[in-house]
Amino acid sequence: MAVVRDLLNRKGTSIVSVTPTATVLEAARLMNDRSVGGLVVVDDARALLGIFTERDILRRVVAAGLDPETTKVADVFTRDIVTCVPETSVDECGAIMSTRRVRHLPVVDAGGLHGVVTIGDLLAHRVSEQETTIQHLNSYVFDMR
Repeated sequence: MAVVRDLLNRKGTSIVSVTPTATVLEAARLMNDRSVGGLVVVDDARALLGIFTERDILRRVVAAGLDPETTKVADVFTRDIVTCVPETSVDECGAIMSTRRVRHLPVVDAGGLHGVVTIGDLLAHRVSEQETTIQHLNSYVFDMR
């Protein structure tokens, strides 16, 4: 059974982060430049404080009529986050995302932050599993003749 560590090994452990002192505009530009839908929010010691996502921009900035040029990430990021550990199964990770209605899960353990697993990572994993199953079935069916 695949675990989160396997997903991180495949996609890499690059972490796109922002500090609470950044403006929402700076964070949004970083998200756009790096083609990500969320940033982990870290302090100066790189400790995980929370996450800042497209959903935060929509609900807490745009819908609230705040100015992204002056609003700090500290004022609008999500602090109460759910995380997983590298040994979390991919199935459990999907269940957590579904139950908690989140699309990004920071991966942490006693050694700190290891990466972020996204709903897209889970989908890519599932597609890969399905392709492998189809290949095996095709081999079985067509090699039987």
